[in-house]
Amino acid sequence: MVAWIGMPSEGLSMSGDQPATYQSESGSKRQFCSTCGTPMFFFNEEILPGTVEIQTVLLDDPEAYEPEAQIQTAERLSWMTKLGQMHEFERFPAE
Repeated sequence: MVAWIGMPSEGLSMSGDQPATYQSESGSKRQFCSTCGTPMFFFNEEILPGTVEIQTVLLDDPEAYEPEAQIQTAERLSWMTKLGQMHEFERFPAE
């Protein structure tokens, strides 16, 4: 699972190579790392005007942005509602 954060698209800046872009017929634009294919940004001016959705793993300080809501839960897998009840491991668990 990966968390995304919505931010104003105005003033968006990044360092490094420019991402590859996929423009869908529905008006959504997705941008990916042109080297490894990691999803980076999502834009849809019709649904989210002036907004860019960014994968939080791309942020210099993802801890600075605490989630305020869960969105697009219609297709959520049933077990995702129980994440807070599951065992947690800081690293891969020992066998």
